[in-house]
Amino acid sequence: MRRNPGKNTENDMLRELDLDIEKTLRDTIEREFKGKVSTELEEKLREKLKAELSDEVRNRVLRIKEELEAELSKKEEKPKEKEYLRFGLSFRIQHWVLLGSCLVLIITGIPLKFHETGWARVFFGLMGGVKTSGLIHRVGAAGLGFVAVFHVFYTFFSREGRHDFKELIPRPKDFLDFLTMVKYFLGISKTKPRFGRFSYVEKFDYWAVYWGMVIMLGSGIILWFHNAILRVFPKFVADIAREAHSDEGLLATLAIIIWHFYNAHLNPDNFPMNWAWITGRITESTMLHHHPIEYERMIGEKVAKGMKESENVKSS
Repeated sequence: MRRNPGKNTENDMLRELDLDIEKTLRDTIEREFKGKVSTELEEKLREKLKAELSDEVRNRVLRIKEELEAELSKKEEKPKEKEYLRFGLSFRIQHWVLLGSCLVLIITGIPLKFHETGWARVFFGLMGGVKTSGLIHRVGAAGLGFVAVFHVFYTFFSREGRHDFKELIPRPKDFLDFLTMVKYFLGISKTKPRFGRFSYVEKFDYWAVYWGMVIMLGSGIILWFHNAILRVFPKFVADIAREAHSDEGLLATLAIIIWHFYNAHLNPDNFPMNWAWITGRITESTMLHHHPIEYERMIGEKVAKGMKESENVKSS
């Protein structure tokens, strides 16, 4: 059996304490009662005092030990860093549905593009055939379509959606930020660009998804309702839709896995991930590091609000 060094040290200390108590009692009793009481009574008196003192000392040692441990744990506890809400629940749910839909579309779509390969045939065998895989692919497409429509309403009819949409519109500063970052990476400049609510990378992510949804959903609808479309449009429309759906699907897969996953999760600044996509919150240090202009705006609004409330109190 493995021994606990800490426990053994504690037992050794208590054992030494017992020996010290016994020695002190023996010396005291011999000095105070020598020749006045019998040896048997002296021994009983010593045992009784030893038991009482041992219990008292042990209880005091344990109490002091608990107090010291509590004091040490208080010192080790770090104050919780202040956090700010970055993404509301509605935005996060949209992202979760988008993520789930994209994963389903990638997993079932890539084998359809490379259906002549051996690994694709193995995949279709595991999924129960091409028909079943195609059905699951359409479920993912329905999820993607739902979140696309919902996001349009969210953008137009919610204050958070309208605010974020305005912040996501590309501006000349984004191009200058990109050039500044390139200079920083090349060692020409030691200064990184300062970002607001969204950096140029996040804006690229957002508009890439927008563009991808238009292509994928538009071409996907044509392929889904192939026979009905051919009654209205010539065949080359369906052929173009098939090529666009296939190539844009592969491009979106690479963009999500390489570009987005790296920037949002695998980048050393965010590894193992940026938890805001789950919690919606961001720490003050992360806000200062990644979005200093947004942080300054929030603090400025907070100060202005406080001053206004103070003036209202004075005037009332």
